[in-house]
Amino acid sequence: MLQFVNYKKTYGDYPALQIPDLELEAGIYWIKGVNGSGKSTLLKSIAGILAFNGDIVLDGNVSIKKQPVGFRKLVNFAEAEPLFPEFLTGAEMISLFADAKDAPKGQEKQYIESMGIQTYMERPIGTYSSGMLKKLSLVLAFLGNPKLILLDEPLITIDTAALKILYSWISEQSTQHGVSFMLSSHQPLDADELPRAGELLVANQTLTING
Repeated sequence: MLQFVNYKKTYGDYPALQIPDLELEAGIYWIKGVNGSGKSTLLKSIAGILAFNGDIVLDGNVSIKKQPVGFRKLVNFAEAEPLFPEFLTGAEMISLFADAKDAPKGQEKQYIESMGIQTYMERPIGTYSSGMLKKLSLVLAFLGNPKLILLDEPLITIDTAALKILYSWISEQSTQHGVSFMLSSHQPLDADELPRAGELLVANQTLTING
């Protein structure tokens, strides 16, 4: 599903994260590591937000370096603390993302209603609370036809009911559509909700896989 080829990310002279060669099969992965170990760096690299040395290849033939546009259409990302233009409404933000991801017409409706955010979609994003922003970012992450969805700290700032809904989305997309997930979280994932989740450990500037 995802292959790292001589991946290395540095900040100045500091080697933030290094993955010489690693191939991950399709599935759900929980990225674990202490603060500063490189979890967000890893996800932002895969999402195409951070520049790095080496390459990341999706499904054996889509390279983030050689086919950046095609790669980004297949990889969605929700940040831990999302920031969006405050003057746009939630509906406008969703419309922009849907167009960029070639989402099927009307696809967003099921996610908006499931997450219960329809009541404030016409309000400017600048009026949103952190929880409202989080729910919007999660809806955006599921738009289009992604092969891989990256969720950075998806369990924070959302209520128990929304968390249950998120788990159901992940389970449905994984089992019915073969979408893979990489989740970074300080909080433990619910083994009953995501029983097939493997673990990725980020530590000492390297990444290893357990389970």
